[in-house]
Order: sequence, then C-alpha cells, then structure tokens
Amino acid sequence: MATFKELGLEANLLQAVTDMGFETPSEVQEKTIPILLEQESDLVALAQTGTGKTAAFGFPMLQKIDVDSRTTQGLILSPTRELCLQITNEMNSYGKHLKGLNVTAIYGGASITEQARQIKRGAQIIVATPGRMKDMIGRKMIDISKIQYCVLDEADEMLNMGFYEDITEILSYSPKDKSTWLFSATMPKEVATIAKKFMHKPIEVTVGSKNVGSSQVSHEYYVVGARDRYQALKRLADANPDIFSVVFCRTKRDTQKVAEQLIADGYNAGAIHGDLSQNQRDIVMKQFRTRQIQMLVATDVAARGIDVDDITHVINYQLPDEIETYTHRSGRTGRAGKTGVSMVIVTKSEARKIRQIEKIIQKQFEAKEIPSGMEICEKQLYHLANSIKDTEINHDIDGYLPAIEEVLKDFTKEELIKKVFSVEFTRFYNYYKKAKDLNVSAGDMSDSNSDSIRFFVNLGSKDDFDWMSLKDFLRDLLELGKDDVYKVDVKDSYGFFNVDKKHKELVEGAFSDFELNGRKITVEVSTDRSGGRGRGRKKGRGRDNKGGGRGRGRRDTKSFGGNDSGKFKGKSRRRSGNKPTGGGTGGRRRRKG
Repeated sequence: MATFKELGLEANLLQAVTDMGFETPSEVQEKTIPILLEQESDLVALAQTGTGKTAAFGFPMLQKIDVDSRTTQGLILSPTRELCLQITNEMNSYGKHLKGLNVTAIYGGASITEQARQIKRGAQIIVATPGRMKDMIGRKMIDISKIQYCVLDEADEMLNMGFYEDITEILSYSPKDKSTWLFSATMPKEVATIAKKFMHKPIEVTVGSKNVGSSQVSHEYYVVGARDRYQALKRLADANPDIFSVVFCRTKRDTQKVAEQLIADGYNAGAIHGDLSQNQRDIVMKQFRTRQIQMLVATDVAARGIDVDDITHVINYQLPDEIETYTHRSGRTGRAGKTGVSMVIVTKSEARKIRQIEKIIQKQFEAKEIPSGMEICEKQLYHLANSIKDTEINHDIDGYLPAIEEVLKDFTKEELIKKVFSVEFTRFYNYYKKAKDLNVSAGDMSDSNSDSIRFFVNLGSKDDFDWMSLKDFLRDLLELGKDDVYKVDVKDSYGFFNVDKKHKELVEGAFSDFELNGRKITVEVSTDRSGGRGRGRKKGRGRDNKGGGRGRGRRDTKSFGGNDSGKFKGKSRRRSGNKPTGGGTGGRRRRKG
C-alpha cells in the first residue's frame, strides 16, 4: 500500500497528515488523490460513507489552490449543515500549515451577514449547503465565477433531498472549464444524470461495488408485532450494555417520540431532526460525540452530518422509504477499520423488504430473535462483572475502608458478591420477569402467503401516488391497522396491495361504488404474484380510464406520504353494513338506484 508521500502530497500537507495520526491512505484516497493532483479532469468517485472521501478530495484541492489569492477557487456542496461544518473543520485541519488559508462554511440557521463578512475577507474555499448557497448568490454576496474546482459531496443524498434545481442554478454561475469532482455512496440514475449534464468525460473510481454495503458491517433483522416495535428496541439496547448507536426513524415526529420515550425510561438518548434549531443540533451532537448520549435517534436527512468512528450499532427502528437509503444508514457504523452491526426491526408484512435490500447491498441478513428477559438479565450481570474487573482502583477510598469493612464484617465473600450483583439483577429481573416473547415468525418472505390476498387497483403514479402514500390512503379508507395493508407496489396507472383474506369482503365492499375526483376507482383480485398487470381479474370488472385520465385524483402533499402524519386527508367514515363511506381529496360513494 502506498504512503501519503508517494501519492504526491506536498510537505505542508504531509505534516498535517502526521499531526492527525494518519498512517496509510484508505482505498478511495489511494485511488483518487494521484488522479486529482496530476490531471485537470472531472471525476466520479463511488465509495461508502466512512471511507475517507473528504481527505480524498480535500488534500488535492488544498494543494492546487493559491492561498496567496483572496479569490474563491474551490466550492464544496454538501447536503446538510452538520456535514458542511464537518467538512469545513476537516479542511482546516488538513490545511493547518497553509498560511493565509480561509475555508468558510455557508449554511442555513446561522447569520447570513456574518457568513458574507467571512467571504469578503477572502475565502479560497467555500463549503456550502445548496439552499443557503443559492440564496447568497442571488443576493450577490458570493462570486463563484472564477472557481477552478467544484465538489458535489454525498451527491445521491443531495438529489434525494430535492436539491437538483438548486445545484443546477448554482453551477450555472460557475465557469464551464472548472474541474467537477462528484463523490457518492450510491449511483442511482439521478446521480448518473447530473454527472452527464455537468461533467465532461469524467474518470470513474469505484471502491468496492456500486451501492454495495461495507464489509465491516454485519446485518441482522428481528421480526416483531407492530405494537411491540418500541419494546423490541429497548430489549436490543439492554442486551447490548455498551451500545453506542444511531436509531433511525422515518419521520421527524417518530424520531422525537422515540427519543422522549427512551429518556423517560432511563436511557441516555437524544433526538436530531430538521425541526431542531442549529444550536439545539450542535448541543445534541456534542453530547453524542462525548458519549453523554448513547442512543441518538435520527431522521435520514439529519444523520448525514454524523461523523463518529466508533458507533457500535445502527438500529433501523423503521425501514427507509428508499431501499438505497439503507446503505447510508448502515455506513454510520463499521468505520475506520472497526466492525459494526446494523439491526432492522420489521413486522411480518415488512419482512420481504429484507430480501430486496440484500440484493442491492449484496450482503446477507441474519434472522435473529429478540432476547428474552432472562437472557438480558444474564448479559447485564456479566457486563457488571467485567466492569468491576476492569475498574481501576481509586486509592482515595482507602481512608473510608475501615468504616465500610465494619459495616460489612458479618457477611461472607459469597454473600457480598450476591448483594452487589443483586442490585443490578433485581432491577432487570423485576422488569422482565413477566415479559412476553416479542418474536414473530416471518414465515414465507415471498408473495405466496396462503393467508394473504393480492388486489389490483386502478390508481398509480399518474395519480400522484407512491407506495407509501397509496398504503396510507388504503389504510385510512378501509380503517385498517398500520400493518394490515402490505406489499404495496405502484406502477404508472395502477397498483397492487395485499391484505389478509379475512379482509377480502371489506375491500370489495369499500370499492364497490367509489369515486375519486369524479373517476370510478375499482379493485380486483389479482392472480399474478409477480406484481404484473394483474391477469386473471374477476370477470366483468375492467379498468376505468387506463391512464388515470383527466380529473384524476390529486395528491395533497400535506396529507399523503412525505409528512409526519402520513394520513389521508378527509378520513373515511363507516355507515351501516361496516362499509367505508369514502373520503379524501374528492373521494365519494354513490348509492345505487
């Protein structure tokens, strides 16, 4: 393996490498640094989170810019404030021996006038989030017309967060002959599109395989009932006493709720999500880095700035909406050569998604069981024993020992051990002695569940539905539980969903005469298990308006997927016969004759 000196770094940067304790470059650094130093070319680098991407583009940019000039020469765009600040701090550390270097962070939630003042002082490198950068360019506070290097860091996440138009506008103010370096953990089609649009014959560097998970991370899944998800989380925490983890939830509301529950139950927990102020986020992240918080509950967006190398576990309290996002989540652990564990808590209806994730990350999941109460008691006792064994004696206690020995003089060694350990054992034993078994059999994780029935519905993406919003719509219309509608697939003008057979009449009754925005919506039993066009539907029930047509149901973005509630606007009501009366944006039931 090459050394940093062999990669071509200058003496002042090598000194920073030594100061920071770096010994050998990571694979992505070894592959990209020589290319970026020797060539003026565009580059696409695909590497997992935690592989040292910041140094891979940071050192070459620092070596190439002119620190004697006050002109902005480098721009680094990142998806979140946390990541923006993290990159800025790292760039300053790498360039600590470059006299006159000014690396400025530009992000929302801080004073825009103070940031503009720092730019005026002559920032050779700007690290920015797209939203604030676009705003400051629009106010003519920043001039990037002379930049020579532009980095799109975590490009896939920036596009997932809807920054495509912002990035397009920002780059329109930059020179066409600049070098663009795109770094990403995954390569979805959106990233390929942006590379094609803004880059000229880019060199591609891939560390590992595209979209593949880290080899340092093992993957486990636990199948529980929908109502037992939080109890499962607590048991996983209790079964791993040294846990230092990030717990991922899908929404800001769930993130805050789970964190508050954990704190109320005595865990060192905290939440980080988009509704927190920058000061609140900074406080939470400081507590996490110093291990005052052991369980950080986070949304996917907020977690992009978490750069802590010794996270032991990632817990997927809920699976992400996009399967590719799982790669980013699991990449929070198993960093800097250490191993980590990614745990997934799923219900029976969600278990099939594990197979989909396995195909993408090319890693096998191990099915595991939630520990029983007695197993947790045992692990906690052994943990206490090891903690006592490894504790260094504080000799300041020596003066108190005679009095302590006097109090305990009537007990044998065995009795003392029992008393010490009973303190911890009793606490867990009392809590778990009547605890139920939380495990549920996943059964067949394919679509061929004999207790399930698959329906075709003439609603699809043309009606502004995705799988999550269609699931929410169906759940609310049918007034079923959170996991009673599952295996939802959305095509262009139609979709599929599963319910248990016992709900068959309920579904057919609900849609027997249902309209959405003036269009008749029908459901039909599908015999095509592949999620295809639903051949073998019931006779005499063709689809109305194949493409969705004019007057199709429109999605209310505040009511369907994408917000915290995920509820369908205008909740359905039941009349006689236990049939929903319809509801939602334009949904209504007509009564025949």
